[in-house]
Amino acid sequence: MKAAFKLDADEGINRLETLAESLSKAHLDAAASLREGLSEMLTGNRLGLPAPLRRSLGTTNTIESLFGGSKCRTHLVKRWQDGSMAKRWAASSLIEAEKSFRRMMSYKDLWMLEAALSGAQGGH
Repeated sequence: MKAAFKLDADEGINRLETLAESLSKAHLDAAASLREGLSEMLTGNRLGLPAPLRRSLGTTNTIESLFGGSKCRTHLVKRWQDGSMAKRWAASSLIEAEKSFRRMMSYKDLWMLEAALSGAQGGH
C-alpha cells in the first residue's frame, strides 16, 4: 500500500485495486474496505501535493486529537439539560482543546492545498 501512495493517482488506484483483488480471495471484508475509499485515498496525489503534506492530511490524528480533548473536558457531565447546554460545553471544550494543539507537519505547504483546490474549483 505504501508504494501506491508514491505513484500518480491513476497508477496508485490500479495498484490498490490489484491488492484488493488479491485480498478478496481470503479476506473479503478487507478487500471491500479498501475498495470503499479507493476513489478518495489518492486525492492528494491527484491534486499534486507534496508527499509530506499528503502524509499530514492523510491521517485522522487531527480529528482524534480534537475529539479526545473534547471528551476529556466533558466526560464528567452526566445530565445534559438541553441542546444549548450541550453546544456551550462542546464549544468551550473545543476552545480549550485548541490550546494544546501543535502545528501540523508541513503546515508551510498548506498554500499548495489552497491553490490546488482553487484551481480544481475554477475548472468546474
